[in-house]
Amino acid sequence: MNPSPGQGGIRSFIAIELPDEVKRALAQLSRELGKAKYPFVKWVDMENIHLTLKFLGNIPPGQVAKIAEAVKQAAQGKSPFQLEISKLGAFPSVNQPRVIWIGVGGETERLLELQQDIDSRLVPLGFPPEEQPFVPHLTIARVRENASTDDKKALGRLLASRGFDSQSHIAVDSIKLMRSQLTPEGPVYSLLSVVALAK
Repeated sequence: MNPSPGQGGIRSFIAIELPDEVKRALAQLSRELGKAKYPFVKWVDMENIHLTLKFLGNIPPGQVAKIAEAVKQAAQGKSPFQLEISKLGAFPSVNQPRVIWIGVGGETERLLELQQDIDSRLVPLGFPPEEQPFVPHLTIARVRENASTDDKKALGRLLASRGFDSQSHIAVDSIKLMRSQLTPEGPVYSLLSVVALAK
């Protein structure tokens, strides 16, 4: 099993990198929404945003190569595909937002197949399969616990009135195993391994 966070493992996740065009579109959206000055909303640094396929938690350093091999096996026979960013939404609902997200469209069937294959190949390494169905999305903000019901309703009205229509695309041609180091200034990401999809 994976070590607990206090045991000094490598905090890591498997993700798809976003092109600069997508990051710029999301940064512009966060600036526009941020004009409302909601102090109870914590925005994600758009330079650090990824399409996460699986969060692994803390892993022993010796397990990195095995995880990379499992991802490589999942990628075999899968050619590059296209995704696109679409609507603005929130979990659990726009009326009671806790997580603000941008939806992912395009060839999502191929994305789901890839994610499920990675998930199943990591089970023998001690990573339990995801309990909830995979919903591809990009988290752009989180609502703080101290937000009042009125705060959330006001934010919900803003989200409902603010559409998001972008022509930005994500060309998925590789999968990355990333390290996340938590600092007081925010997480710092570094690359552990990259697996290319077949051409």
